[in-house]
Amino acid sequence: MFDNVNGVELTIFVILFVVVSALGFVAARWRRADDLQHLDEWGLGGRNFGAWITWFLLGGDLYTAYTFVAVPALVFGVGALGFFAVPYTIIVYPLVFLVLIRLWSVSHIHGFVTPADFVRARHGSSTLALLVAITGIVATMPYIALQLVGIEAVLKAMGVTGHVPLIVAFAILAAYTYNSGLRAPALIAFVKDTLIYVVIIVAVIVIPYKLGGWGEIFGAAETKFTKSANPNDGVLLGGPAQLQYATLALGSALALFLYPHSVTAVLASRDRNVIKRNMAALPAYSFILGLLALLGFMAIKAGVAPIGSNKATGAPGDANTIVPLLFDKMFPDWFAGIAFAAIGIGALVPAAIMSIAAANLWTRNIYKEYINRDATPKQEAMSSKIASLVVKVGALVAIIALDPQFSIDLQLIGGVIILQTLPAVAIGLYTRWFHRWALIAGWAAGMLVAFITLYQIPQKKFGPGGAITIVKAHFGGNGYPLSKFGFDTKATIYAGIVAILANLIVCAVGTLILRAAKVPDGVDATSPTEYFADQDDPRLRDLPAVVH
Repeated sequence: MFDNVNGVELTIFVILFVVVSALGFVAARWRRADDLQHLDEWGLGGRNFGAWITWFLLGGDLYTAYTFVAVPALVFGVGALGFFAVPYTIIVYPLVFLVLIRLWSVSHIHGFVTPADFVRARHGSSTLALLVAITGIVATMPYIALQLVGIEAVLKAMGVTGHVPLIVAFAILAAYTYNSGLRAPALIAFVKDTLIYVVIIVAVIVIPYKLGGWGEIFGAAETKFTKSANPNDGVLLGGPAQLQYATLALGSALALFLYPHSVTAVLASRDRNVIKRNMAALPAYSFILGLLALLGFMAIKAGVAPIGSNKATGAPGDANTIVPLLFDKMFPDWFAGIAFAAIGIGALVPAAIMSIAAANLWTRNIYKEYINRDATPKQEAMSSKIASLVVKVGALVAIIALDPQFSIDLQLIGGVIILQTLPAVAIGLYTRWFHRWALIAGWAAGMLVAFITLYQIPQKKFGPGGAITIVKAHFGGNGYPLSKFGFDTKATIYAGIVAILANLIVCAVGTLILRAAKVPDGVDATSPTEYFADQDDPRLRDLPAVVH
């Protein structure tokens, strides 16, 4: 387990990890309310986070450990296509501004904790709310599991093998999340983001200097991709890959703000102005993400080979180890240890928020709706605490039992799945034109199309002379060939876009049919003015007083 371990790197990593874990437990006393046994307090931090706290919380929520290792790994493997993450994180903020600011207002009046709470009230359908809740939980689970991929990559780079260290790390995470709720990741996010900014700024200055400059870095990347048999690989984006790039960026942006953890971070904000200021400032993280992506090209120039790769057999190895190995090679041990800690801590913040968001969905939209309708606030809080532990254990078991590459495929599927809640949640914040039964039918159609398209996508390996080997027959990616629609082209499109278009078409047609048949629709429990309420609105719910 600890053979060939770099002692300096591991020591620094452990020290910083312990410090952050201590902060997680201390967070229970930070901005503490009179009554912590309340879902508004445990699951939403008292709904009272200001601009700075929300900035770090959202940054820690949306930019995960998987982002720090997977985006550069994708750029290392395929080139320009890996940069799709940069425009999608720019597109997402106007979408959040247009949609979630309205959700904040109506949620603070009615006490909604989850997007499914809103759907239940807006469309008058407990069935639709249940589907939205289940969709959110299912889509979030692999996302939580993939935070472990980042920690595993760091441990491998330091020479630590086996699952015991990973289990210990997540046990600590589970303990302080159970104890402190959303306050734990909110406080830890300050440390996480500071470390990430320092590491990336140093990396983009020092590593190019050591490698001979950016010209040498891009030259090495160009040489590698010129030799690639895959026509879509390259420093510049090939023609067939451009539609995939654009639709993947758009689809990912639409999916990101629909994830329950994104909603949780927004609902914890104190007022609408906090959200507005953060949506204007958060693109600064996109700049850092662009710098992160360039680490993939740096790894090519540095000659980094993924752990487990073998040129003789063609085994690709674990591409997620690219960034940790690059830091290990280019920095002294003490700074590499700090960089590894930044990635490891970067897994704790989003994993905590995601597990809390999934637990809140279980409590509000399954436990209280179908198991204990008369649940007290204390019982709700306890239900969420227990559910958050179950979610983490499930994610841990999944990452241990499954091939990491398969887990990554699950995350791609998760994005396609969560997109199917867009008509009920995002569009529902602006209009109730869609009939509730049409929304249910659209959701079912979108899920069916998503499964069919993803099932038909193979994972291909390109060999010399244009030879193509099918590595995996099904669920091998998210780019659906347009040729399957009868088009004479090699272009592909993000499967999530195909699924959501099918969803919307069924919603529209179904609504017209149901309206013509005069099928009763659900009762809207919200009113138009509630979507603009702010902190000083007397209709906002009173929360437990904060202990200063």
